[in-house]
Amino acid sequence: MDLFFKYLKQKKYNKKEFLLEQDSICNFKCFIITGLVRAFVIDEKGKENIIHFGIENWWVSNMESFILEKPSHLFIQALEDTTVLLITKENLELAYVNIPKLERVFRIITENMLIAIERKNEYYIKMGSKERYTSFISELKTFSQRVPQYMIASYLQITPEYLSELRKNK
Repeated sequence: MDLFFKYLKQKKYNKKEFLLEQDSICNFKCFIITGLVRAFVIDEKGKENIIHFGIENWWVSNMESFILEKPSHLFIQALEDTTVLLITKENLELAYVNIPKLERVFRIITENMLIAIERKNEYYIKMGSKERYTSFISELKTFSQRVPQYMIASYLQITPEYLSELRKNK
């Protein structure tokens, strides 16, 4: 672990500060030590659409931009004061060479991220808005109290007004 930590850089972000902006190349993966972030895109109408959130002990990045070294289509923003450990692509590759077991660890992390994405997609196909909200709140109760309601609505792809109605009728 000590060898791996040599490849990481600790960085603090203030609430509302961007870890990544659209059209920048994402040159890091970051592990969230404390705090909360959101990844989102802005559509052609200027509306923010939240893709995912990241909390303590989660990794966050824009994988497409990171791997292909192309401009990011999304933003990553701190929703709270956030402390992360960053690793650049170059340092990650060096770590893989010098710590061969690390590549397996990151493969497992990536597999778990894919499972989470598949699960979210399945929820959106199989569940209605009310069921998505109920499931989100029951599975992530503590987390959902840290995020503004309009952001939860964006993540669930429902209007803030409908979310308010769901909360009232609960």
